[in-house]
Amino acid sequence: MSLKNEPCEMADLLISYLEQIGVEFVFGVPGGAIEPLYNALARSERRGGVRSIVARHESGAAFMADGYARETGKIGVCCATSGPGATNLITGVACAFENGVPLLVITGQPSLHLHGKGALQESSGAGIDIVSMFRSCTRYSALISHPDQIERQLASALLSAFEPTPGPVHLSIPVDVLRTPMPSKPAYHLAPLMQPRSAVDDIAVRELQSLLLKAKKTVLLIGSGSGGAIELIIELAERIGADFVVTPDAKGFISPRHPLYRGVFGFAGHASANETMEDPEVDMIVVIGSALGEWTSNGWSESLLNNRLVHIDPYESNLTRSPMAGLHVCGLIKPVFERLLRNLKWESDEEVEVAEKKRFRKYSVDDPFKSALPGGSIKPQYLMRELGWRSPPDTRFLIDSGNSTTWAIHHLGMHDHERSNGGWMRVTMNFAPMGWAIGGAVGTAFANRKAPVVCLTGD
Repeated sequence: MSLKNEPCEMADLLISYLEQIGVEFVFGVPGGAIEPLYNALARSERRGGVRSIVARHESGAAFMADGYARETGKIGVCCATSGPGATNLITGVACAFENGVPLLVITGQPSLHLHGKGALQESSGAGIDIVSMFRSCTRYSALISHPDQIERQLASALLSAFEPTPGPVHLSIPVDVLRTPMPSKPAYHLAPLMQPRSAVDDIAVRELQSLLLKAKKTVLLIGSGSGGAIELIIELAERIGADFVVTPDAKGFISPRHPLYRGVFGFAGHASANETMEDPEVDMIVVIGSALGEWTSNGWSESLLNNRLVHIDPYESNLTRSPMAGLHVCGLIKPVFERLLRNLKWESDEEVEVAEKKRFRKYSVDDPFKSALPGGSIKPQYLMRELGWRSPPDTRFLIDSGNSTTWAIHHLGMHDHERSNGGWMRVTMNFAPMGWAIGGAVGTAFANRKAPVVCLTGD
């Protein structure tokens, strides 16, 4: 558990649980109230365990943890000291909350006997209440007021980071609690409890099968929750000859050169996607893994939100965004599509020849991609195209808020891409803070040292 003659504190117990669930890094900024955690991280690093990565600002630490979580599929971990260190985390944590990214956020506090006495940077609730501040942008936020609470509260927080919907969780731990001698070993084995649920509404899946057989023309709208099932979704589209569009935050899961792709629907999207969704011949629109916020629903477009809609999502909270849908299918995306492809009986055994489909014209009609004249300016559209064509297939693009967002959503495309957990292009929807991609790129690079990481930021 530790090196000989080194102390074993409750901070070490916390780190041992992070090791148990496969976390490799803790991103943060040191401070007095969180010092025992950094001492435990130093001991962990010496034995080849969890390492600390020091950020220049606490929001950057949260952005790094966000990037790490998107790349690995694990929970990202960030930490800060009490008071202003904790409040500096909030922007990055709120971004993760709005984008469904699981984070464990650890903040320090002065010793328990000093609470309410106006201790330096106190934020325990006697004045500044950091637990209440985080409660509005996390799935779980609690102050640990006794060493015996650490394991139970940590277990509750980690499980809450994935259920019922993914997002950040927060624990505020006084410095004297972190320094308390730890028990001999962890009492819980958390890894099996953090496996995703597999329940699927089979009745709804069978109804969806029937609707797919009856539909004359179907369009699939692929959302950010579809990454783990994207091959199955594309296979279904190919077999039934359905065009598909994507939300801005799901573009990184697909090849923009697929013959059935009709563009991005939503913010900075394509006219071809709008035309596809508004086609009066389309009698069924299947939304897959999207919360249908403003940017991902094209401003709550009436062409989408009507009774042609079928909404598939593992989270009931997302399904409440589409009360007008003709059918809701609740369940993990991958098992839903496995059942569809296994059980759907086709009218013909012939597969759809996708190569004969009309190819989507992805770029502007004024051809902004022609070679720049000597000494002339390079348009952003040209830059986006060249980046996509020149980058290796395993490149990860992280796109910051600003004009770079619109350029990338509309114009960035890979000539070839490698399947990855977070997709080849990653953007933030909803909260969308500037600077996210800078820290996110660092976290992504730590998570995967082999893949090139490109951060696009600025206007």
